[in-house]
Amino acid sequence: MDITNIFWDLAIILLSTKLLGMLMRKLGLPQVVGAVIAGLLIGPAIWGLFDLPSLIDPSPEESQFLDAIAEIGVVLILFSAGLETDTHELKHSGLSATLIAFGGVIVPMGLGFLVAVPFLGGFSALSDSTILLDAVFVGVILTATSVGITVETLKEMGKLNGKVGTTILSAAIIDDVIGIVVLSIVIGFKDASANPWLTIVMTVAFFACAIFLGFFIKKLFRFLSERYDHTRRIPILSLVVCFLYAFSAEKIFGIADITGAYVAGIVLSSLRDTSYIDRKVDINSYMIFSPVFFANIGIGVSFAGFSPILLLFALCFVLAGILGKIIGCGSVAKLCKNNWKESLQIGCGMIARGEVALVVCNKGIEGGLFAGTVIDPIVPVIMLVVLSSLCCPILLKILFKDKNTLPLTPAACPPADNPPAQTA
Repeated sequence: MDITNIFWDLAIILLSTKLLGMLMRKLGLPQVVGAVIAGLLIGPAIWGLFDLPSLIDPSPEESQFLDAIAEIGVVLILFSAGLETDTHELKHSGLSATLIAFGGVIVPMGLGFLVAVPFLGGFSALSDSTILLDAVFVGVILTATSVGITVETLKEMGKLNGKVGTTILSAAIIDDVIGIVVLSIVIGFKDASANPWLTIVMTVAFFACAIFLGFFIKKLFRFLSERYDHTRRIPILSLVVCFLYAFSAEKIFGIADITGAYVAGIVLSSLRDTSYIDRKVDINSYMIFSPVFFANIGIGVSFAGFSPILLLFALCFVLAGILGKIIGCGSVAKLCKNNWKESLQIGCGMIARGEVALVVCNKGIEGGLFAGTVIDPIVPVIMLVVLSSLCCPILLKILFKDKNTLPLTPAACPPADNPPAQTA
């Protein structure tokens, strides 16, 4: 491999993801959409259809290098998500938010499964465990929730700290925890030689060990925070914990490395230095690893096999993703004694998807799911992220519209692309 070619690849990836990310932010869409679209535009996915050269056409060795950087990127993304998880909110979220979160996982997962079955050969084909896992994983992708746009929309309307806003935030946190656990179990089942019960036992064992060790790790970091407040050694040690958890999850317990990274983030959340750690981790992720991960998804897409059947699947997938959250979260919210309007607001507030859906989808493909089927889930997931991100603020604006609601302004979009100012 000529390493100088990698410099070209990285330069094009960073420039294109930045420009497209800024454009998406102007349009009120998540910047990750721009990064994935950038990958589509600079890679061979589109230009290869017309036998035209692309800006980036990585050799197998270059692709392997980019895959390695992307894998670090996805681990850092989930580690940061864990750091931003409010464990105090989890403890006090109450039964209502927990039940709503389960509704937001079970119903979309069930609808995704039902949507996938006809495209995978029908119910008779489910006797093949590989096909069954593919169908289940389509549902797993739909369990993810990204409430960044929801938060900005509710904040702009002055509804973030109200009953509905608090419920949405709490349910979204629990929703992602459940989704990560389900992801680990399904990927574990992909190994044909694996015992299903052993997979579940190993998953439980990982969480038990992670929590037990996390108790001592958190004590250590509290001690370090008191003695070395806001020093760089603390973020560096936090990355050590992140990578060790990711390694242990994958190699020792046989579950997804991103699960380990996510749990490591939760272990280090709620510290005095957590926000400082998150800022430092975000710099590493934001500058190179995350752009490469999202662009690499687009670069790896192939439209050679795109067909009307796949387009139909994509439309059904998006519809299942949006309705699944509205029905799943909204119906449980109604059972929890919210009125009809509040229930619908909660359901619509949970429909937005973002980076977690892309991460889950990518991990499934890496794990060997969807191989040899008519389903290539990347394009449907991109469509879901775009359309759900557009629908969410529009529906919330309509549902919250009353004489006391502030008008929705362009500020109701993903946070600015620049990371927070760093502490020296």
